[in-house]
Amino acid sequence: MRALTVRPHISDSLEVRDVPAPVRQEGQLLVDGLAMGVCGTDREIVDGAYGWAPPGRDRLVLGHESLGRVREAPPGSGFSAGDLVVGVVRRPDPEPCGACARGEFDMCRNGRYTERGIKQIDGYGSEAWCVEPDYAVGLDTRLERVGMLLEPTSVAAKAWEQVERVGSRSWFEPERVLVTGAGPIGALAALLGVQRGLEVHVLDHVTEGPKPSLIAALGATYHTEDVEKVISSVGPDIVIEATGAAKVVFEAVSGTARYGIVCLTGLSPAGRKLTVEAGSINREIVLENDAVVGSVNANLRHYRDAARALAKAELPWLERFITRRVPLDRAGEAFTSQPRDIKVVVALDASADDAT
Repeated sequence: MRALTVRPHISDSLEVRDVPAPVRQEGQLLVDGLAMGVCGTDREIVDGAYGWAPPGRDRLVLGHESLGRVREAPPGSGFSAGDLVVGVVRRPDPEPCGACARGEFDMCRNGRYTERGIKQIDGYGSEAWCVEPDYAVGLDTRLERVGMLLEPTSVAAKAWEQVERVGSRSWFEPERVLVTGAGPIGALAALLGVQRGLEVHVLDHVTEGPKPSLIAALGATYHTEDVEKVISSVGPDIVIEATGAAKVVFEAVSGTARYGIVCLTGLSPAGRKLTVEAGSINREIVLENDAVVGSVNANLRHYRDAARALAKAELPWLERFITRRVPLDRAGEAFTSQPRDIKVVVALDASADDAT
């Protein structure tokens, strides 16, 4: 069978290769791969900046944003042949820390976790794959063309959970949320904000292409002005930051309403310097009881929350979210960004239609 592989830490090593077909171990699901989403982490691995191959191997099968259809399922697994399924990315380490031992492996304290398609375990970027039922999440059948959005939606779901947990330290009835960045995580965070009945604002620098209309179709407000001006006019109770841009991060931290919460999901590039007035920021956070929290990855609870959110979403909106579909034999095209990209998908099913 074919799989999308790479040699971690070696740039330009992306290659579709024939690899041995998976052999289902006792208790596992055997799944026919339908599609994988491509994100910034995948591009970093392809660029040679990140990633770890399985022990004893020099190549890693890519793909952590998965979607497949169950071919074989053991009795009592909760799955049946024909079910749509997504595989969870992270696994706790063999000698788990306290968080991993309690199923909160997204909060691993010792860093010895592994991740499908990223760190020491092959990913889901192949024509077939196996997964343990405890690390699989079923999807509504109508999500067959968009189910690979589950993993990034789980990241947004966790960010919202973190915000709500912090907010529950006291009375908390937010009205307005500002999402900074209209990429996949930002747009999905906006979707979840709309589903919560909040007034949602999204800030991005892009003025053309699909992003403005995609956000407007949610009933949210799209902004392209300077971040300081937008925060001042919106007065958000919550900011979900999905750009990693240092200036945006610090404006968000210092610009929320009283008792505001900022959740950081975007990774800032290392080595860049920005002069900030740290004393004023500290003063505002303390005197206004503000909170700043970082959030990354997701556990099973977040995947299941995300599955419910996607099932409630309007299918045409989700389909618009996917701006390109590339067949496996041309997978390299998915790793070259184009101006109109939001989410790019590699089709793994040989019968799938070509790119859009």
